[in-house]
Amino acid sequence: MKIIYKITYPNGKIYIGKDLTDSINYFGSASSELISKDFTREERKNFTIRKEIIWESESASDKEVNAKEVELIRKFNSNNPGIGFNQWPKYKI
Repeated sequence: MKIIYKITYPNGKIYIGKDLTDSINYFGSASSELISKDFTREERKNFTIRKEIIWESESASDKEVNAKEVELIRKFNSNNPGIGFNQWPKYKI
């Protein structure tokens, strides 16, 4: 199963990512440096995130999954720094 997921952080910002293997333990490759700027040391001591599968397919090619990921990043505006942590595709004001 190939999936696209949405991670929601405690501050409400999101990250959209893909997993071509449907690993329950995979949480993407969002920039730790970027995320850490949004949280104090104290806030980082008790930190809960939510991972939701927002799309899945047993038959999509990797190319189709890549295209769907970009589509959903744009749909959720997770590349807008005020909304999310995706850095690609570049957000256009």
